[in-house]
Amino acid sequence: MTDERTAPPVRGGERETLRAYLDYHRATLAMKCEGLSDDELRRASMPPSTLSLLGLVRHMAEVERTWFRRIIDREDVPFLWSDKGDRQEAFDTSDATAAEAFAAWEAEIAHARRIEREAESLDVTGYFPRWDEDVSLRLVMLHLIHEYARHNGHADFLREGIDGTVGL
Repeated sequence: MTDERTAPPVRGGERETLRAYLDYHRATLAMKCEGLSDDELRRASMPPSTLSLLGLVRHMAEVERTWFRRIIDREDVPFLWSDKGDRQEAFDTSDATAAEAFAAWEAEIAHARRIEREAESLDVTGYFPRWDEDVSLRLVMLHLIHEYARHNGHADFLREGIDGTVGL
């Protein structure tokens, strides 16, 4: 794996720091998938779990789409891989390809970056129906950092199980 991630600033402003940490974690997931075939990316962790690197990429595309486009930007966009609105269907990678998953994930990241960049401040809010609450862009960015950090831990173990690569 080549580590081309940009380290977050140690004395940056709030928005700059949140943006940098989110991009750092996005780059970490991409790095964990680097150089693997579709079959390797689909390889599940251990039965009965269906967790795979490709599933994580698809899941994070749905997460980016939900929080930035549906909640903050209030777009009425469907789920990428579920007609029933079930985010968990992203983990079914039986017919998935890396090209399709990464294209969707990268497109959602581009939307998220645009929405964040165009937002007047981190205090911009969107409605999250599951919590029946308005949530700030600040919370969304923190939530995404948390979500990526947790799943990047999974990605560490998944990658080690595939080819023994550890670290970074």
